[in-house]
Amino acid sequence: MKRILSGVVAVLLSGTAAYAADVYQPPIEAPVVEQPVEVVQASGWYLRGDVGYAWNDLRGAHYFQGSNGFIKDFDSADIDDSWVIGGGVGYQINNYLRTDVTLDYWGGGDFEGSTTGSCGVAANCVSTDISSVSAWSLMANVYVDIGTYGAFTPYVGAGIGGTRVKWDGLRNTSCEVGNPGNCDPTVNHGGKDSWRFTYALMAGTAIDLTCNLKADVGYRFRDVDGGDMFGYAQSGGPGYDKGFYIHEARAGLRYSFGNVCEVPYEPPPEPIVYK
Repeated sequence: MKRILSGVVAVLLSGTAAYAADVYQPPIEAPVVEQPVEVVQASGWYLRGDVGYAWNDLRGAHYFQGSNGFIKDFDSADIDDSWVIGGGVGYQINNYLRTDVTLDYWGGGDFEGSTTGSCGVAANCVSTDISSVSAWSLMANVYVDIGTYGAFTPYVGAGIGGTRVKWDGLRNTSCEVGNPGNCDPTVNHGGKDSWRFTYALMAGTAIDLTCNLKADVGYRFRDVDGGDMFGYAQSGGPGYDKGFYIHEARAGLRYSFGNVCEVPYEPPPEPIVYK
């Protein structure tokens, strides 16, 4: 009898274990499905403001000398370095292309030049010519944003427009070469102003400060055409400058309107499936 009962118990226990093995399965995690990445195109209006330092290169100047209308170059003609401040409004077309219109003031460029020739006190004289120049530039610009690397977006650009150059009056004093104390009275020539064609080339990088605010540091080259410089006075003038090359180191801010912040996509956690 004991043998029979033992055999029945053994059969029942083996059947229960086999059933439990069939029922229990370890949890299986569902495969992660990669979600397509949506490329968000940046676009919208922005405002900008900039300041800079300008290294100025005057390409020369000439003037009419005497009643016969003889035109002569200045022996020397230089302007000091100066500063630039400006602002503008622009539009980000997409992630790689933007455009803006800017208005800049360029000021404080002191001019000093000299000429040689006869004057009222001697046949061999040298002059000292003093003035200063300032300008407003209105430019239409286009930029290519090369790509974004972390917080940095390098770019290149170009622009065309006009520059209103304003010369102050020129003070001309001619003195004998061998006797610098023997001088003509100072002659004052009225300053001139004129619009000039201008083009510009730019390169730099934008730096993300917040979602809407970027710092902008870069370089700009401007080529300003020549034009009127000063008027006629006492058998001298008028005078004309031959234009400027202006090299600028610039820094500024750009503020973009609208919601330009991008939140990275995070897929929801997949539930654990028990089989």
